Amino acid sequence: MTTREEIVALDKALVWHPYTPMRKYIDEVDPVVVERAEGIYLHDKNGARLIDGNGSWWVSVLGHGHPRLVAALTRQAAAFAHTSLAGATHEPAVRLAEALLPRCGPSYTRVFYSDDGSTAVEVAVRMAVQYWRLRGRPRRNRLVSLSGAFHGETLGAASVSDAGVFHDALGPLLFDCIRLPAPALAGRWYDRAFAQTEEILRQRADEVAAVIVEPLVQGAAGMLMHPPEYLARLGALCRELDVLLVADEVFVGYGRTGSFLASHQAAIEPDIVCLAKGFSGGMLPMAATVTTDRVFSEFLGGPERTLWYGHSFTGNPLGAAVALEVLKVLDDERLIEGLPPKCEALRRGLDRVSGHPWVHDARRTGLIGAFTLAHPESGSANANYLDDAGWRFHAEARKRGALLRPLGNVIYFVLPLNVAAPQIDELFAIVQESLEAAFG
Repeated sequence: MTTREEIVALDKALVWHPYTPMRKYIDEVDPVVVERAEGIYLHDKNGARLIDGNGSWWVSVLGHGHPRLVAALTRQAAAFAHTSLAGATHEPAVRLAEALLPRCGPSYTRVFYSDDGSTAVEVAVRMAVQYWRLRGRPRRNRLVSLSGAFHGETLGAASVSDAGVFHDALGPLLFDCIRLPAPALAGRWYDRAFAQTEEILRQRADEVAAVIVEPLVQGAAGMLMHPPEYLARLGALCRELDVLLVADEVFVGYGRTGSFLASHQAAIEPDIVCLAKGFSGGMLPMAATVTTDRVFSEFLGGPERTLWYGHSFTGNPLGAAVALEVLKVLDDERLIEGLPPKCEALRRGLDRVSGHPWVHDARRTGLIGAFTLAHPESGSANANYLDDAGWRFHAEARKRGALLRPLGNVIYFVLPLNVAAPQIDELFAIVQESLEAAFG
């Protein structure tokens, strides 16, 4: 049997990790070595049990190892694992589309499958720009996004992002994007942000293909949150100006914010919706870009109207079978309807730690929670990816049984919909102890 030490040595010799300063990792980091996982827990090969407080980068909407997802994957693997979706089809892809589209809203009629959140956004960007070209208005080719936006890592998705340290090295490879002020700051900033947004869009609507937004929560920006009212007003403005609205629901969809789509809380139906992460319950890389007949109908006709885009694993039957089972589990276990007491437990936990002098701006939307760490005398509590306060907290939390990888100095919680309220209490007992150990 391979020992933990052997795995770590091979890992450090061979594997390049994402978003990781590798010199520090190789020289200093003792990584978690996951041996098995169930529910909200990860088990290290050294015997430690850790609460997965980040949802394994936000994908584990049903926790780890849900037996119905495992069974769906096993059944489909026994039939066939993959076939192209070009000139062929299969029941898992068709049944998933049949179940998914009505949940998104009555206007949605088509789904384009891809591999992950970045590619779901890449599809949306291409759809939006080609849509206006097919309508004879090629000048409408600009994309608009929020300051601090993060929409993925492919070049189109990176271009509509404003992620600073993540994409600075790409420089001239990225296309220019119009930025709107982020609405997710303290107080009622979103009123002023929307006023500036309205001014920009009214001046430039004739060159804009689409506005892309992370509804309610800008995740990678530091879990910045804004109210549904802002999103509703943005949707109304886009309709008035005949600008496409793209909702990047990759993180916030599938009940994370308390409704199936975060957009539902604003009572809007964006023209294009991007889905991934919780889409397949964290089991497989699978994503979807959902749209309406308004958009799809422009792509009907001769070959020149084709959306020339796809992936080898587009509509993969394993992913489709599991993603369909995720929807069934959400219904059968009434998980979205059962969120209020869990959201209340998360609120209690955040309230509990808010009294600590290093904790600032504790915030929550649905089962997404966060706070920012800053020295009480610093005079600033802004998110900062290069601040080490989050990592100091992370080290103490790991000792006590919780894996909480920070966003710089932002500590965040992304919990599965089937978490139990006592498990949230268990997590925040660890958070409280870790704050005291790290900062006194």
